[in-house]
Amino acid sequence: MVTIFEPDALFRAGELRFGETLAVDARGTIVASAPTDAARVRLPGRVMLPGLVNGHSHAFQRVLRGRTELTNPGSSDDFWSWREAMYAAATSLDPEGVYVVSRQAFLEMALAGITTVGEFHYLHHQPDGTPYADEHELAAQVVRAATEVGVRLVLLRVGYARAGFEVAPNPRQRRFLDPDVETCLRRTAELQRRFTSPYVTVGLAPHSVRAVPRPWLTAMRAWTGVLHMHVSEQPAEIAACLAEHGRRPIELLDEVGLLGPSFTGVHAIHLEADEVRLLGNSKSAVCACPSTERNLGDGVVRADELLAAGVTVSLGTDSQAHVDLLDDARQLEGHLRLLRLKRNVLTPATGAPSALAARLLSIATEGGARSLALPVGSLEPGRPADFVTVRRDGPLVAGLPDQALLSGLVLGGAEVADVAVAGRFIVRDREHASAHASTQSFLATMRQLTQ
Repeated sequence: MVTIFEPDALFRAGELRFGETLAVDARGTIVASAPTDAARVRLPGRVMLPGLVNGHSHAFQRVLRGRTELTNPGSSDDFWSWREAMYAAATSLDPEGVYVVSRQAFLEMALAGITTVGEFHYLHHQPDGTPYADEHELAAQVVRAATEVGVRLVLLRVGYARAGFEVAPNPRQRRFLDPDVETCLRRTAELQRRFTSPYVTVGLAPHSVRAVPRPWLTAMRAWTGVLHMHVSEQPAEIAACLAEHGRRPIELLDEVGLLGPSFTGVHAIHLEADEVRLLGNSKSAVCACPSTERNLGDGVVRADELLAAGVTVSLGTDSQAHVDLLDDARQLEGHLRLLRLKRNVLTPATGAPSALAARLLSIATEGGARSLALPVGSLEPGRPADFVTVRRDGPLVAGLPDQALLSGLVLGGAEVADVAVAGRFIVRDREHASAHASTQSFLATMRQLTQ
């Protein structure tokens, strides 16, 4: 059975195509043609885009939104003070709490048009560091949450060895730690064998150069799948790496052999020109998280330099300070406008008037798909039918001519209406079946955390 979806327009091959339809077979795969008796789903007043791909998420950090904005007059606040507040949240959630909070985060992502999530997962154990009877209890709760919401999940299991170079152990990090790299790799491989659904895959994520020593990084070369890692988010991280290794983070990762098509460096803000070149030459990727990087005062990802060097760039919601990946795409460009003191920084050298919007949308879709090694992010035949529709008839883009519509949606604002994964709606007319139950459970969990 083939179903034909009929929006006003759809995004394909770098442009909006008006009057085209999307044919999807019973497996949820886009097909090039459909029989005359195919079922039809009309989507008037809608523009269809590929489902957005969230390359970097910490779902449990949804509990922090707003709570870390409280300040004391005269006090200093930065990434490192925020991190202590995050650790407090990390130690407060039991397995059911991890499920409830993750489900709420994934629900908000779905409502914002995200169909795939790369979950950088480092809550492994009980708060005192003791493994659960099922070593993968918390990972299973995250998978349960994503499955109920209906989004695809790439579970990036984090390897975490220490608090940092010559840094005393932090009791709040005990939930994150593996005793050795062999155990980390074994546990990650076990997760890979355990979750065999086409909607759940597993990757490896050494947390950062401060949390993972060189012998661990060297051993992780044996991993053949997707590998993500926080890198060069803060100047203090680079200073510590230089003190320990005599190398900057990207130089160290190149030296131990981790850079390559399967590698994604998350943030990658404070880079020198040679590091950008190393990332490009190795065909590595970078996942920028503009809303979190702005919230934490991290700095600006030089996406223009990365793209020029051949680096794949994607986007992530990270700390869930704000869940709107299209807005992250706007911020990626907007931050560079402030930095470079000009407009249209990421506009390709050649292309249509909407080329900037097309590139930003590609970063939010195909860029994330490449980073997570999934065949999503495009509405081409043979790909899974993961898509989002946005209102063409809404006030955010009212009155725009067809040639300006894509730019208006990406750079001005888009109202998400429907979201589908493998051709099945998980959001219809802004409604998700789990929304009420998820929100009520989340409110109850938040009340418990504040008592």
